[in-house]
Amino acid sequence: MRIPRFFFAVLIGLSPIAEAAAPVPVHWVQFGPGGAAELRAVANAASCPDVAIDGADYRMAERAAPDENFPQSLCALTLRPGARQVVFQGEEIPLPKPAPTRILVIGDTGCRILGKNVQACNDPEKWPFATIAREAAGLNPDLVIHVGDYDYRESACPEGNAGCAGVVWGDNWASWKADFFDPAEPLLAAAPFVFVRGNHEECSRFGPGWLRLLGPLAVMPGAPCTENIAPYAIPLKDITLAILDDASAPDVNAPSNLVQVYRGDLKAIAGFGPAPVWIATHRPISGYVRVPPGITAGGNQTLLAAIVADGFPKTVELMLAGHIHTFEAINYSGTLPPQLIAGNGGDTLDTAPADLSGLNIGGLPVSSGLSQPGFGFLMLIRSGAGWNVDVYNVHGQRERSCTFSDRKLTC
Repeated sequence: MRIPRFFFAVLIGLSPIAEAAAPVPVHWVQFGPGGAAELRAVANAASCPDVAIDGADYRMAERAAPDENFPQSLCALTLRPGARQVVFQGEEIPLPKPAPTRILVIGDTGCRILGKNVQACNDPEKWPFATIAREAAGLNPDLVIHVGDYDYRESACPEGNAGCAGVVWGDNWASWKADFFDPAEPLLAAAPFVFVRGNHEECSRFGPGWLRLLGPLAVMPGAPCTENIAPYAIPLKDITLAILDDASAPDVNAPSNLVQVYRGDLKAIAGFGPAPVWIATHRPISGYVRVPPGITAGGNQTLLAAIVADGFPKTVELMLAGHIHTFEAINYSGTLPPQLIAGNGGDTLDTAPADLSGLNIGGLPVSSGLSQPGFGFLMLIRSGAGWNVDVYNVHGQRERSCTFSDRKLTC
């Protein structure tokens, strides 16, 4: 087994036990508020399994009890610095590195089924997330940031459609397992994750499942679905990640109550540090897409309205998002930091102008920018005082390289 150079995990507040571990179909490590790292596992057994910490076994705690839609217990173990080795079910766990230098960004990975809008989930060419996850894992990331939209299976496959025949759907474990956890398995085994909430994780869609499986908050039985999670910071050695839940921020209108919500969220992020801060959201403040009949549209009206009165947090140097199903690299005019969009992880692709320079939609002019078609993902690699931004296709081939330094993307 490969032993990581850095260890950022050990059990908090539990005593060694010696009970045998129950088999689990899925497990992963994720970051939460304050940079806390947590091992989570979906357990088939009646009790949560054990984890070996430096040769001693520790019992995971139940995060969420079984219910009608999720018949397995969800178990969790909070981790902290100090362990020499953590082994789960005979597998060494990929522990967080305090200063990740290889950060993979991916988003919008699920397979879309909604009425007549049907993606061929059974065809790996039409829905390539499993291939992408396997190739991305082979690049040995230190950290994976998923910028949202994990499960798109909102309705049954139309009768007679071979492309999605037999596909499960709905906010339940079978659907989540098929749309995210099964294809993501190599990547989940390769590195810890940061999970951003997407608009498909709104409460009216897959919000309850996301809050249960991947959300940062405790699961409270019988509690209503939380529409907006307060922003939180993940401090790393070289950067601070600010996680903004903008899943409920409408793109085309700006309800006054939600504008106030996001004004408050951005004010909170303005106090995060130490700088530099990278903000990770699902909906970009302004990304661009072609809509019929060939018109270019873009800009999230709710977020744009939220910054009119207060501006944008000055400590933020880079924005990461998805939502638009393509790759985009954008420098805005003025003081707004640059934007990377990585929404091309598996769902039906969007089209956008190849050259975004000079666009001015929603009052936010673009000084320079581009889009790249096709499925894929990003890898940010530390290079001196800046970062290389490598754009990969489905098969793990690098198609474009950009650089990021001094609040500017150069492609």
